[in-house]
Amino acid sequence: MARDRRGIFITFEGPDGAGKTTQLRLLAQFIEQELQVPLVTTREPGGTPISDRIREILLNPQHKEMVSETEVLLYAASRAQHVNEKIVPALNRGDIILCDRFMDASIAYQGFGLGISVEKIIEINHFATGGVVPDRTYLLDLPEKVGKQRILKRNAGDDGADLDRIEQKELEYHKRVRFGFHQLAEMDRDRIVRVDANRPESEVHEEIRRDFLRFFQQNVGPVSSD
Repeated sequence: MARDRRGIFITFEGPDGAGKTTQLRLLAQFIEQELQVPLVTTREPGGTPISDRIREILLNPQHKEMVSETEVLLYAASRAQHVNEKIVPALNRGDIILCDRFMDASIAYQGFGLGISVEKIIEINHFATGGVVPDRTYLLDLPEKVGKQRILKRNAGDDGADLDRIEQKELEYHKRVRFGFHQLAEMDRDRIVRVDANRPESEVHEEIRRDFLRFFQQNVGPVSSD
């Protein structure tokens, strides 16, 4: 990738258990092995030492008394540090950035999930990010019950004791979150690619890989790939 151009910012979104982290890892491996361009992988909440400390507060299941307004502001604070310390410098270098969650997650989880004003969340996060928006977003869509089963299997238990504060929320909350992601996908079809995640991970990866290659070629230039 030419070093005198802005980088490409790719995010992975979706309900809990949809396989975002796995698909991000698989795409990162493809980029590193086949495209050999500068790459940064990161996540939210987190991505920097300060943001990771905020993540610990946000996801700690002991913090059940956290009010919705605090949650919104903590996510935005973590994002502000992440954007300024990691994402913007990478974009300025011309890197590809793959990020596990970004602002869409706040709209879905705190807006639709908690019932906070979506307009207010957008306003707060626009301030936090300085207007940085992903170039492409892969929305991994999965039924709530399937996601819950995957999470429990991943944590090797059926009692939910090892789940984080968000994962422990009731099924109706996660239904609202998924609906929120669907609404976002409808409103921003040019950016958000909705992917059926209720399939083998190899099939999901192949769909994402093909779309990413098309997007990369349109924005950077031709590459050699099967």
